[in-house]
Amino acid sequence: MPGPPSSMLADLRPASAGPHPHWGRRAGVGALFVIVLLAALGGLGVHSRTVTHTSNGYTLSVTYPQVARAGLDTPWRARVHRAGGVDSDLTLAVSADYFRMFETQGFYPNPDSSTNDGDYVYMRFTGLQPGRDFVLDYDAYIQPASQIGKYGTVRLFIKGHQVASASFHTWLVP
Repeated sequence: MPGPPSSMLADLRPASAGPHPHWGRRAGVGALFVIVLLAALGGLGVHSRTVTHTSNGYTLSVTYPQVARAGLDTPWRARVHRAGGVDSDLTLAVSADYFRMFETQGFYPNPDSSTNDGDYVYMRFTGLQPGRDFVLDYDAYIQPASQIGKYGTVRLFIKGHQVASASFHTWLVP
């Protein structure tokens, strides 16, 4: 009767020779290191940007999340400046599709009236404080289900005439 094999590994194939398996593991570890480093340095969080357009004596500035991730709070602010202050009622029109990627607590201040024509949400503000800039804040975060970014435009109307416009894009990362 033959005896037991000298090793339980005797019938296994030998490992393939060559550096290829090592380079694959090294590349994987390197990619993981880069991702962890980006996260540690804040590279995967929210990054805001401000776009500004000046026309007809008015400056429209929009601060928005340029890069964001689902579930994170994001900055969004529209500021209207005019030398001597904004002394007239105004309407801000914002791309309706842009707001679909947000969950929101609302605008501050609340518009006096708002309408939606399918392309833009028109928010009218009246009774503004003379001699001051107008600032609209949007308290929001990116919906957990949002996976792609959106383009947006804000248009400023004074007395029914468009006086400024600013466009922007938010890019979402996983």
